[in-house]
Formats: sequence, C-alpha cells, structure tokens
Amino acid sequence: MAAARLLLRLAGRLESVSFTQSVCGLLGAGQGPGPWHTHCSLERGQLVLSRNPFPGASERLPIQRPLFCPFAALDQQPEVYKTEPLTNRGVDLGVAVILQSSDQTVLLTRRTCTLRISPNLWVPPGGHMEPDEEILECGFRELSEECGLQLPKNQFSCVLLGLWESAYPPRLSWGLPKYHHLILYVLVISEESQEQLQARIQVNPNEVNAFMWLGPDVVAAVAATEDGTKTPGLFSQDLPLSVCRGGQREDQRWNQVCPPALAATSGQMSERMEHGPSAPQTLGLESEVQHLFPSLTLTEHSQPLL
Repeated sequence: MAAARLLLRLAGRLESVSFTQSVCGLLGAGQGPGPWHTHCSLERGQLVLSRNPFPGASERLPIQRPLFCPFAALDQQPEVYKTEPLTNRGVDLGVAVILQSSDQTVLLTRRTCTLRISPNLWVPPGGHMEPDEEILECGFRELSEECGLQLPKNQFSCVLLGLWESAYPPRLSWGLPKYHHLILYVLVISEESQEQLQARIQVNPNEVNAFMWLGPDVVAAVAATEDGTKTPGLFSQDLPLSVCRGGQREDQRWNQVCPPALAATSGQMSERMEHGPSAPQTLGLESEVQHLFPSLTLTEHSQPLL
C-alpha cells in the first residue's frame, strides 16, 4: 500500500487522512470558507500539517475550502457513506501555478470538455503531484505539459500562497465525491513579459483548448463581482480575448468567462458556475494576494518553498 501523501499532526501524533474526511475540519476549521492557518512541512512528496508549530515546519499558510465543500457536509452526515463503497485512497496532493508576467498579467487555461475532472473550466496551470515530487518540480512539469512553457533559470521568483481543499464533483448535489485533493498554490513571478511568454506557449490539445491573460483590473473586478461585495466594475467588452489552441482569438461573454476565471483566481465559486470545483482565494497579483492573505509577505521571494 502506498504511503499516505498527507499527514496531520493531531495531539502530537502523525495521522493519515482518509478520503472521506475534511482536512480543514480535522484542523479545527469552523463554519464558512476561512481562511484558517496551518503549519506545514513537505519532504519527499509527503505533506504534514498542524494547527500548532512543530519541529521541521517551515511555513505557516492559509488553508481554505468552498462553502459547499462536500467533505465538510459529509462530516455532518457520516451515514451517507455507509451505503456506498469506501475507497482506501487517502487525500491526494496537487499544485497550481499562478504565473504572473513582468507586466502584471496572469495566465489562465481552459480545460478541454473531454476531461473527467472539471471539464471546460478556466484554471491556472497545474495538476496532480507525483510520489517523491517537490512542489516546484510538479508545478513546472504541469506548466510544460499543458502549455509547453519552460521558464529560464534565474528569471523568476516564487512564493507559496496557500492551500485549497478540493473535491470533484464539487458538491453533494452532483453526487458523492470521487476525487479529493489538497492543492498547493504557488505564485511564480516571471521577469519575462506576457508577449515573450505567449510566443512560446504551445498548449496540449488533450488538456487545454484555450488560454487568456488577465490584468490586475480584470482580476480585481471579477473577484469583487463574485464575492458579492461590490458592483461589477467591467463588462463583457472589457474582457480580454482568449486564444484557442490553434492560435485563433475568440470573443468572451461576461457570463461564461467571469465565474470560471474567478474560480481559478479568487476561490469564490458561485451558484452560477456550471462546471468544476473552485480554487483558492488567490488572485495571483501581488496587491490582490496581499488583500486576501494579509499575513503573507510577498517580498520574501527568495525563501524556499517548504
């Protein structure tokens, strides 16, 4: 049996997390989406989390989940799984890369409609972390596999932003979850411009069917619209064009772009969304990240990731 990818330090002991357990719940999360904070260490692809500091912990990170997280609901309805076959799989790890260009735009990709998980959803590049894989190793592998992008050495800086508990299907009304991931979000700040990066993008047609770059104004407006705190500050004509995998540019409509784009960049997934789970409350631009995670210091890009 494979070693558990995720361990929690509870009452001084290391314990694995079963597939049906809420990670946030085990860490003492209350009602709502959070964020809460957890101490972390990652070694040889195994992540350890704890509410309290522990030897070897190198980061204290925010952790969140959606309001409708099915595992939070299952914590309150354990009898639901009694009639269903249980999986002996634990919680898997994933990495999402918020790639920011030197001119302050963020890359999003649209997953193909044929994928089993989160089809047709706008997301940052990323995916499943393989055994013994490190965070950046996984993130850059996924960036290369999905977008054909490889970043030149010494021309980028990174910081680990936070953790997001993800399920698919994303809510119990869609059926019992078949996938359970804890996603580590990494901000990668490139010294190259959007034009330089885009010139090298060659998307994998099996995984990505379009991509777009969001500027700070679009990201902020989409996030403010989605969390319901502000009136929309931009409309469909203000949204950037996306680029299909063949290089053709396509118009976007507000109601089809903004909810998915927001799910990928701010983590506030609304009832309007038609596809897939949301991602952490992370906008990918430094000012917006600090607004959402005020405890995060983004000037310390040289710090190692865990």
